[in-house]
Amino acid sequence: MAKSKLVHIVDSVPALDDHEGPLVMVQVLDGFLDAGNASVRAAQHMVEASVSAPVVATFDVDAFHDYRARRPPVTFARDHYEDYEAPRLVVRLLRDTGGTPYLLLHGPEPDNRWEAFARAVRDVVERFEVDTVISLGSVPMAVPHTRPMTLTHHANNPDLVTVESPWNGELRVPSSAQVLVELRLGDWGRDAVGFVAHIPHYLAQLDYPHASVALLEQVELAGRLTIDLTTLRQEAATRDAEIAGYLEENAEVAEVVHALERQYDAFQRAEDAGSNLLAPNQPLPTGEELGREFERFLAGLDDDGDDPERPTP
Repeated sequence: MAKSKLVHIVDSVPALDDHEGPLVMVQVLDGFLDAGNASVRAAQHMVEASVSAPVVATFDVDAFHDYRARRPPVTFARDHYEDYEAPRLVVRLLRDTGGTPYLLLHGPEPDNRWEAFARAVRDVVERFEVDTVISLGSVPMAVPHTRPMTLTHHANNPDLVTVESPWNGELRVPSSAQVLVELRLGDWGRDAVGFVAHIPHYLAQLDYPHASVALLEQVELAGRLTIDLTTLRQEAATRDAEIAGYLEENAEVAEVVHALERQYDAFQRAEDAGSNLLAPNQPLPTGEELGREFERFLAGLDDDGDDPERPTP
């Protein structure tokens, strides 16, 4: 393997050397905002759906990872330690259902040296002649799960944004390594786009595969790929059924969701939508209120059935 600064890149990848046409790289960094585990689950599914997933580049994780802030798990077996799970930040070569190759950069978000990390990503982009980098993310929002999934589209090239943004004006938000990579790639004349799924914030602590499906559908469009989403859609249907069943049995929780539905519908009808999802003169339940209402719901979905005092969906 050839070493290039903080990333080790495989010297020869015949599958890419013989490839003709555009090549995309999907970027999913775990550790910041990933409500509903949507983007990480999407990355896992891409690996599972590919016939093979060889590593073609490995980042020097020791240079980027804060082990005390995010301690890797290890197994203590009676009188010794084993199965240390070292963090890995890698680029894999995947193929879609039609055999088209694409890359996936995934692993823990760097805790430090973001600028150096961005330059290392550029090394990968240049080595494999990547045309476009696609970033995935998800954030909790005041939206009901019973309405169509919404996403925010963004890019470092305005020509790549094909969907009108729901936001007006400016929002000052915390940054991330993914954001910096997108910005720096733009500075270096490289295209980068991204999609952020809006997760109902009362479900943000659960796995929400419905959002993973929505993200991967955007990857298919932006990357001109075809990914088999069958198993992921089945996971989403199972989760939706669990939620629907719980709401049928808990009228007070269902009313919270209905309040969000009314708020959402009012916003959709509003001519002056503004830059948020709040319609005028209609108070929205607070995060604390929603959290209290759904406390039993979250506990029920995680319950193994042994405790009769805990509700089950």
